Amino acid sequence: MFLKKVALASAMSLAAGTAWAECTISARVSIVGNEFPAIQTVGAGAQACTGAEVSTNLTADHQKINLPGMQGNPAEYTSAIIANSSIVALMNDDVIRPLDDLVAKHGAGLKPNQLVSINGKVMAVAFMANAQHLVYRADILEQIGVEPPKTYEDMLAAAKMIRDQGILQNPVGGAYAAGWNLAQEFNNMYLGYGGEFFKAGSAEPNVNSEAGIKTLEMMKALSEYMNPDFLTHDSNATNAEFRAGNVALMNMWGSRAATLTTADGVPQEVIDGFAIAGPMTVGGGATPASTLWWDGWTVAKNISDEEAEATFIAMMNGIRPEILSDPEVAKQAVWLIDGYKPTEAAVGVFEAANSGTIPYPMLPYMGLLHTALGNELADFMQGKESAEQALKDVEAAYVAAAKEKGFL
Repeated sequence: MFLKKVALASAMSLAAGTAWAECTISARVSIVGNEFPAIQTVGAGAQACTGAEVSTNLTADHQKINLPGMQGNPAEYTSAIIANSSIVALMNDDVIRPLDDLVAKHGAGLKPNQLVSINGKVMAVAFMANAQHLVYRADILEQIGVEPPKTYEDMLAAAKMIRDQGILQNPVGGAYAAGWNLAQEFNNMYLGYGGEFFKAGSAEPNVNSEAGIKTLEMMKALSEYMNPDFLTHDSNATNAEFRAGNVALMNMWGSRAATLTTADGVPQEVIDGFAIAGPMTVGGGATPASTLWWDGWTVAKNISDEEAEATFIAMMNGIRPEILSDPEVAKQAVWLIDGYKPTEAAVGVFEAANSGTIPYPMLPYMGLLHTALGNELADFMQGKESAEQALKDVEAAYVAAAKEKGFL
């Protein structure tokens, strides 16, 4: 429920930003994180500090390099920008430090819902909420005479009409790139079908089920209306398809939606037709086929106390309330920063929070299942094996990894 609370709380956080002194640090800061606009803004704010070097490595491959980059002594990275999924791996390997002392000393501007506490200790500072939801071309839906879809079944019906009427050949977009993205789309859909990832009270996998088979069948049906290269399309490639006017319906991150039509060269009809709605349901269920997220930052354990303090100060500068005075920055995310006022671009994430979307599980073994899903589902999506066999493969891969880590 944490994400639901923080997303809703951010809607009510209308207080004016506090005054912040110029940022000066005395030790190196090195940041690793994802590359979307809100995180780029936070990174730039940290780099505005003077007195010592602040470097950033913002990349789509952040989850492959943040753990190895923090395992050394000293750690290569002094901070990893993470989400409620990726913090778990850092916690499991004990590479990030509790922040309670630094919060007490330098965190006066933080709100309680920004403090991510695990086992009674503050382990991260959250700065935004996120969720995947419907992004669509209102002009194309108006052309075929249908309302924005509220279910994935409605999306399929609309996609068929768009193709049959010769408007677009592949009207559905999705971040279905084999690996992390494909697994995340499974997670969303599986929760929409009422699936439980693990057997009650255990780390035993539970995806080889009726809900799992229905999930794969719906994903396969959607892929029939996607670019044939959908297994290579991450969020960047999917957004490029939308910007080019090739896609009319897609499930996309709120953190990406605000800047979807601001890139150079986007056709005017795409800009004018761009619209956002909440996440869809599936299979007659009431739970949205999506997950709620927070993004935040951590401080490495294997660095000096001076570097840790400098990192905390720099990251606080990256999320200072003054950044919201820039209208473009304010639109980049559902910020959990003091003074945030929701923008039109936040509609989808707020709808997700208000409609009972389930937060992504912060379980120590969820990352292993996510990896197994990402590695094993592509064969099914390519028609090389059955849904049942794919899910058997997922569970076998997960069980092997979970036993190696001691979870089973």
